[in-house]
Amino acid sequence: MTTNQYQTYELGKLSQLYHEMPKFSEETYQKNQVKRGLRDEKGAGVITGLTDISDVIAKKMVDGVLTPCDGELYYRGIDVRKMIDNYNNSLNLGFEEATYLLLFNKLPNRNELVEFQKLLVSFRKIPKNFVRDVIMKAPNKDIMNSLARSILALYSYDHRALDNSLDNVLRQSLALIALTPIFAVYAYNAHMHYNENKSLIIHRPDPELSTAQNVLHMLRPDSKFTELEAKVLDIAFILHAEHGGGNNSSFTTHVVTSAGTDTYSTITAALCSLKGPRHGGANIKAMEMMADIKRHVRDWEDDEEIAAYVAKILAGQAYDKTGLVYGMGHAVYSISDPRAQVFKGFVGALAEEKGKKKELGLYHKVEEISQRLICEKRKVIKGVSANIDFYSGFVYNMLGLPVELFTPMFAIARMSGWCAHRMEELLNNGKIIRPAYVSTNGRNPYVAIDDRK
Repeated sequence: MTTNQYQTYELGKLSQLYHEMPKFSEETYQKNQVKRGLRDEKGAGVITGLTDISDVIAKKMVDGVLTPCDGELYYRGIDVRKMIDNYNNSLNLGFEEATYLLLFNKLPNRNELVEFQKLLVSFRKIPKNFVRDVIMKAPNKDIMNSLARSILALYSYDHRALDNSLDNVLRQSLALIALTPIFAVYAYNAHMHYNENKSLIIHRPDPELSTAQNVLHMLRPDSKFTELEAKVLDIAFILHAEHGGGNNSSFTTHVVTSAGTDTYSTITAALCSLKGPRHGGANIKAMEMMADIKRHVRDWEDDEEIAAYVAKILAGQAYDKTGLVYGMGHAVYSISDPRAQVFKGFVGALAEEKGKKKELGLYHKVEEISQRLICEKRKVIKGVSANIDFYSGFVYNMLGLPVELFTPMFAIARMSGWCAHRMEELLNNGKIIRPAYVSTNGRNPYVAIDDRK
């Protein structure tokens, strides 16, 4: 028997022990008053902390009753929709403006924004031989894995890696915000070169370009992009930059920071959280689902044919058989996701430029039909709305971004939010986060080894 055969045989026997273990019933959770997923019986998040960074609104008091409402999102008390309505005042530095606001609790004036951009540019210097020794070695298709590895490796290049003083963590945060786009694009290029036998093209970031512009510049062989393409990607970064302290990856940032560990370990943990298909990877699932719908629905304007196939997806009979319509519904929002609402207008403009209006029409129909069918079949009273993942994959596809970079685009944007949350946790010097778990196993006697079955 070879080593692989031996391991497969023994692991098979041991893994069977897990399949035989009892699972907790829903009644057991209720009996012990466990808020599964840190949510109450109505799905609302259990309050575990305070934050000044952002606020996610999905319900308001109406006649003394907490009632679902159109979603709202605020960064440091500023309505994100207002920021995007006034995008032309941001000097094409919308993401940088949002980052400044999230980190420093104020909107920058013109001079402050220009200086902040210069500061970020100064942090776009990759350590010597880092690309060769870290990014180019062991490249793989999972760019989130490569990204996490690169960020964790920065620890070895930072002589103050363990210094958790606010001034040092701010330095580290700005470096991560500046370097993450470069790491993501270079990791993709390395994967395509070494694993897909494509030409290796490495463009250095241009100091005159914004974060969004640089992503397109570094990724495309000819470095060319339109003004609308850069604007739409910049707005995507603004909308993905932050979403409250309770989302999985930002909560992870608070939890790991509370343990007293370093910035690189903390942000790597957040990245690993975002990687999950229930979190940052949802945009890929939404796009793959839409591709499946396009293959099986012959007439994209036939509501009945579309509804019949969406019903199959809901019944677990089509696509990935999970019964989920990806991009529909949200843990907090019910009436509407403000990010999706804002994004729709720009998606339309980009679809016009790219000749994708017919495909966008299908997206609108699937959104409308899914809302109705989910409410009918799942008996959802509070309402179901499209979330930003429903459209972001379509946008990235129109921008020519490869699927491998969809979730890393989310990470590039959310780095600002994570760093703000880490700074907030350190600023308030909170206790180590340690929720309680109820043990249900009782007490069992110890049996001597020769008496065991």
